[in-house]
Amino acid sequence: MPEISSDQYLALFRDMWRVRKFEQALEREFKRGKVPGMLHIGLGQEATLSAIAHTLRKEDGIFPDHRCHGLLFLKGTPGKQIMAELFGRATGICSGKGGSLHSADASVNNFGDNGVQGSYMVTALGVALGWKMQGKNSLAAVVVGDGTAGRGEWHESMNLASVWKAPVLFVCVNNGYAISTSVGASHATEDLVDFAKAYKIPAIQVDGNDILAAYQATQEAAAHIRAGKGPYFVEYKTWRWQGMFSGEFRPAEEVKYFKEEHEPITMAKADLHKKGIASLEQLDAIEKEVEAEIEGWVAYAQESPMPDPAKATANVYVGWEVESWQS
Repeated sequence: MPEISSDQYLALFRDMWRVRKFEQALEREFKRGKVPGMLHIGLGQEATLSAIAHTLRKEDGIFPDHRCHGLLFLKGTPGKQIMAELFGRATGICSGKGGSLHSADASVNNFGDNGVQGSYMVTALGVALGWKMQGKNSLAAVVVGDGTAGRGEWHESMNLASVWKAPVLFVCVNNGYAISTSVGASHATEDLVDFAKAYKIPAIQVDGNDILAAYQATQEAAAHIRAGKGPYFVEYKTWRWQGMFSGEFRPAEEVKYFKEEHEPITMAKADLHKKGIASLEQLDAIEKEVEAEIEGWVAYAQESPMPDPAKATANVYVGWEVESWQS
């Protein structure tokens, strides 16, 4: 397994806190009516996002899913611009037009998500194949959930990625439920690596709440792809704190286990302390520093202006202007 330094471990820990504090602040402001549109929160999945972000390079492409807010700023986009985007403000990375599902940033090769989950698995093939044809050593990382395994794009994209030996990193964040349907109730297997192996793609399943296991697996996958060996599939077994809707539909013992006993930040904190990398006081200080950082982003978003309605039709088509409805 790839070695990890104490500084790298602490950086992974800090970024897990950044993701969590971002999501908690975002959810809080959403409930206050400050964040427009729909919102899907990824609390509990912080280890997977931190592991992915610390593996990717700026020149790598990312196709995030709808619970990847943290990955958007961990990839390199200024966090305050991501927050402002989700608040629908003019200072957002997409001028407030993208929101939660459509935030993209070409400067860091973030190609954005869309409302059709899994469709971007096919889009990523074009990007990856183009880079391969150009002789670049970049990869395209596609983040999908377990529910996407039931879509045709999942199988079509993995088949072609395997045939073309395309540099695609398939990262499946398996949090156990597609809306409220468990993985085992909708798929022939609860271990989604089985699907990847069927397409002759190297695949590994790891504990997505164990930051070191998640990081090391992602590093190995990226190394395989950069060596020109084709795609790789990583399945992170994790769990999301919230259900898709208000109310809890999961067994009480399951909720307790993942929120209290097998929770990624708590596990990492205990391990860092046990290994003598940092004291509990130092680790608590990281949480407080991150919280102040995120609240600064919230303040920036709230103080930012709303978009100019006159610019609503700008950038809809490249090189074209859309005629105003007021004309």
